[in-house]
Amino acid sequence: MSTGTKQPTETEWEQKLIAIRRQLHQYPEVAYEEYETTRSIRNWLTDAGIRLVELPLETGVVAEVGGHNGGPVIALRADIDALPIQEETGLPYASTVVGNMHACGHDFHTAVILGAAFLLKQQEEKLPGTVRFLFQPAEEKGTGASLLIERGALAGVSAIFGLHNKPDLAVGTVGIKPGALMASVDGFEIEVEGLGTHAAIPHAGIDPIVAASQIVTALQSIVSRSISPLANAVVSVTTIHGGTTWNVIPDKVALGGTVRTFQEEVRRQIPDRLRAIVEGVAAAYGAKASVRWFQGPPSVQNDAELTRLAAETAARRGLQVVTPEPTSAGEDFAYYQQHIPGVFVFVGTSGTNEWHHPAFTVDDRAIAPAASYFAELAVGALKGR
Repeated sequence: MSTGTKQPTETEWEQKLIAIRRQLHQYPEVAYEEYETTRSIRNWLTDAGIRLVELPLETGVVAEVGGHNGGPVIALRADIDALPIQEETGLPYASTVVGNMHACGHDFHTAVILGAAFLLKQQEEKLPGTVRFLFQPAEEKGTGASLLIERGALAGVSAIFGLHNKPDLAVGTVGIKPGALMASVDGFEIEVEGLGTHAAIPHAGIDPIVAASQIVTALQSIVSRSISPLANAVVSVTTIHGGTTWNVIPDKVALGGTVRTFQEEVRRQIPDRLRAIVEGVAAAYGAKASVRWFQGPPSVQNDAELTRLAAETAARRGLQVVTPEPTSAGEDFAYYQQHIPGVFVFVGTSGTNEWHHPAFTVDDRAIAPAASYFAELAVGALKGR
């Protein structure tokens, strides 16, 4: 985008954002490998005359506009990493990187926040504060937000806004709600240790496969019997590995899975209950079991006041505002909300497939309206804080 006196037309601006999104889509990079993506974002920002905030980051970009009139600092965040998925869309701008794909729409998010940055740059002298743009790596790892926070990206920031495309919402629609929107993301690994023996002589050993099978079933009682029916939780066993051949009972079986919750008190309750069930069931079969717990991002909890601002701004821009159902998918945007108030917005993209599907697509017509929306939202937040 030119920094001279001639401003691009609305059509030129929209086409530029679409071209940016498609370029990013063609060259996807997974978490912590977003080197070319980072370079491209820096170039687009620099070409627009937007100042970069130099932080000790190998990938990811932080930039700012405004600040000439004092005032607060508001942040807009986009994630930039792709997924290790082979693309099957057949698009003319499909991924050129074998095995990598923007299957969650982070290319869309990046284009939207770049568009907001371009718009805000045009009114920089009048901004009643500073807007900081966080182009975050490694959201799919659940660790990129923590890295940016550690490196100082939130210094002085009083509120933050983020977005995620929503394939099941139409273009021109935004999903906005206060409180819980996306779930916390935790994981576990279980090792069940028995005593191997010949499959025809099971009484001479301790069968970890039978014990593991009972553990899988028993874990379902956490949600049905240990958690209030007024709360929300998901416990899913997603991997099971054991044995090498048909006539040998193995020594060990490994299980893995995930836990999703919306209430922090429920999240704290589950690990101890899970361990008690695993160890107790294993002991009942004469086996031993151990649990490794992996805590990921907390749940996304939208600030009520900022949610009201986000909804009013969307309605004023002619967007249809709906109250979305919370999703048990997770987002490390929640880490920012542990430090400052924030709102995460679902942006309708009229997609044909859900997130992480190899044929996932977004409708490019959603980019420009979303960019304009977030630019106006940032200004409104500056005036209101």
